[in-house]
Amino acid sequence: MEYQELPDINGWAALRAIVEQGGVSAAAAALNIGQPAVTKRLRALEASYGTRLMERVSGRLRLTPAGEKVYLLAVQTLDRQRALYEEFRDLHLGQNTLSLEVTFSIGEHLLPDLLFQFADRYPDYKIDSRMAYGRDIQFHLVTGHTDLALMENAPDHPDVLVQKWADDELWLVCGASHPLAGTDWLPIERLTELPYVLREKHASSREELEQALSGIGIEKLNVTLEVGSTDTIVEMLARGKHVSFLPRFAVADKVQRGDLYHIKITGFRILRTLWIARNRAKLDHPVAEAFVDLLRSMTVSQPGM
Repeated sequence: MEYQELPDINGWAALRAIVEQGGVSAAAAALNIGQPAVTKRLRALEASYGTRLMERVSGRLRLTPAGEKVYLLAVQTLDRQRALYEEFRDLHLGQNTLSLEVTFSIGEHLLPDLLFQFADRYPDYKIDSRMAYGRDIQFHLVTGHTDLALMENAPDHPDVLVQKWADDELWLVCGASHPLAGTDWLPIERLTELPYVLREKHASSREELEQALSGIGIEKLNVTLEVGSTDTIVEMLARGKHVSFLPRFAVADKVQRGDLYHIKITGFRILRTLWIARNRAKLDHPVAEAFVDLLRSMTVSQPGM
């Protein structure tokens, strides 16, 4: 079989860029080369196939019937080439890089300190971290896009190994100037009377709260505001009349300083666990092992409030 006349991969890239970017000048910008170079590559590709691949119709370049076939081949070949490159890159990086996902509350309040301590302890290792909702994290663990996760709800899937990390609790909190600040115990019946600002529906803490309340027969709270950030909720509590259920690890220091007040509820607590979740196919990941060792050596703040 002869290979001397095979087209240059740069020609395929030029053809694809012209089609997808809408012209030679835009293709040149996308490929970071000059317009003459794009035209030259297209002409070389046409010479390789011995036919015109593009023609001008009403002043615009269009694919010829032959060009449509070559364009499809170019897309398939370039995509496979990129996938192979990324596979080799990931294989190389996988030796010293951990793909980590965490829920938003953990990402906002615990992850920064974890990353700093890990970098100090393991300077040769790297962590690629992202925040996501719990259901999305589970999907990424199962599909192998994530090596390890820190979660507020334990995934339930045979391909995911779950390990306990730390104890936590959802606290009912209010601002220091709120009428309930200083209250010893709040009767459980009053929970439905209060105005709440809570995390959005898919947040792990919100799902756990609704499940716990359902267990005591409360199906609905007076939720006047939903916010996508625990820090923003804390700022709102400091200003006014709302209360909120928030993770203890996110507000314990603010309660200790007196910025927030922890309202204890008669006969009701929402105790929960923070979890380490791993893809079972990646249990021998050296960076994951190092990160889990760090987690085991640290204690999530749990003051006796």
